[in-house]
Amino acid sequence: MYLIEGVIQPYAWGGHRYIPALLGRPSDAAVPAAEYWLGVHGGGPSRVRLGMAATTSLPDLLRSDPHRYLGTRVAAAFDGLPFLLKVLDVRGMLSIQVHPTREGARDGYARENALGIPPDAPHRNYRDENHKPEVMVALSEFWLLHGFRSDVGHVLRQVPELSALLPVFQAGGIEGLYRHVMALPQADVDDILAPLARRIGPAYLDGRLDRSTADFWAGRVLAAAAPEYHRLDRGVFSIYFYNVVHLHPGQAIFQGAGIPHAYLEGQNIELMSNSDNVLRAGLTPKHIDIPELMRHISFQPVAPRVMDGRPEDGLTRYACPVPDFSIDRLELPEGGRHAWQADGPEIWLHLKGGARWTGFRSLASVAGQAVFVLPGEDCQLQAEGGSTLFRAYVP
Repeated sequence: MYLIEGVIQPYAWGGHRYIPALLGRPSDAAVPAAEYWLGVHGGGPSRVRLGMAATTSLPDLLRSDPHRYLGTRVAAAFDGLPFLLKVLDVRGMLSIQVHPTREGARDGYARENALGIPPDAPHRNYRDENHKPEVMVALSEFWLLHGFRSDVGHVLRQVPELSALLPVFQAGGIEGLYRHVMALPQADVDDILAPLARRIGPAYLDGRLDRSTADFWAGRVLAAAAPEYHRLDRGVFSIYFYNVVHLHPGQAIFQGAGIPHAYLEGQNIELMSNSDNVLRAGLTPKHIDIPELMRHISFQPVAPRVMDGRPEDGLTRYACPVPDFSIDRLELPEGGRHAWQADGPEIWLHLKGGARWTGFRSLASVAGQAVFVLPGEDCQLQAEGGSTLFRAYVP
C-alpha cells in the first residue's frame, strides 16, 4: 500500500475553504478549490509516495507492472485503473449536463480528433474515449437536479410565465418541449424568463423561497441578472423540468449515461469511470453544445433512487450498476479495526480521524490523505480517534 496525493481543480463554481481544510492546506480567496481528484486521468493524475522523498505518478506506477498493481482480473478487463475518485465542494451551480455512453464517447472522440480539435481546447466535448457513469455520496446537506420530472405538464400549469409552453408539451411531450426551449432564439428566452425573474427574484433575495422548490434555484440564477434581465440563461428551463433532489449526509445517488443533471450546492464524494466527458446545456461559462447533448440525453421521466447504503462486513456499501467501480463507507470508533483482502486495486480516502495500516507495508494516515492498496494485499486498519474513510474499488 502507498500514500497518494491528488490534484485540486480550481473550477469557478467551487468553494474556497472545504477542500483546503480537508487537506490541511491554506485556503486562497482568489482561487477556488472545486474538486480534488484521485486517480490516473490525464487531467489530474495522482502522485505516489514511494518512500523518503521519492515519488512517481500513479499512471506510471501502474504501467510499470499492470498485473501487480491492477491485478490479473482488472488488467484483463480494463485499460488501466477504471475509476476516478473525487471530493467536490459545490458553492455555485454546476452546468446542466449529460454524459455519453461508451460507444457515444468513442464516436465523439474520433470525430473531434478527425476535425483536428486540440485535446485541451475549451470547445472540445470529448477528452477521452470512455463513458462517465457516476455515483455521489453526500458529505453535507446536498442539492442537485436529476432527470426529467414526471409532472412537467403540471409545472407548466402552475408557473404562469411558462404556461404558454403547455401546447408545445401537449403536442410533443417532454422531448418536443425540451427541444423547443433549447432551440429558442435568445430574444424569445428573455421574453419568457424576464417576467419570471421580476416575480421570483425579489422573493429569492428576501429569503422567502423554499430550497426544495425550482423557484429557489431559478431565483438564484435570475436574481443575478437584475435589473436588465438580458441574455438570460436558458438553463433555467431545466430547473423547472428536472427533479430537485435533496440528499442528507451519507445518502447517495447514481447517475448513468444520458441522465441530465446538475449539482446545486453542498459537498460530496464522487466516484466515476475514468473520464472527463461532459456535454453541457446551460448554467455555465464553459463550452455549451446543445445539439450534441440532445443526441445523448434521455427524455424519459426519472423517479430519483436515493441510496442510504447497505451495511455489510462492517462497511456501508453503495451498489452501482456498472462493472467499473463501487464505493463503500467505513466508520470506526477509537481503536476500532477493519481487516480485509483487496481483490483488486483500491483507493481509500481518509475523511476524518486517523488510522494505522498494516499489510505488505505499514503506514499511517490522517484526514485528507489517501491510500492506494494493491490487489491481493491482506490489510488491517486500526482507527486512531473516530475515523471515517471511503473506499473506491472494482467490484
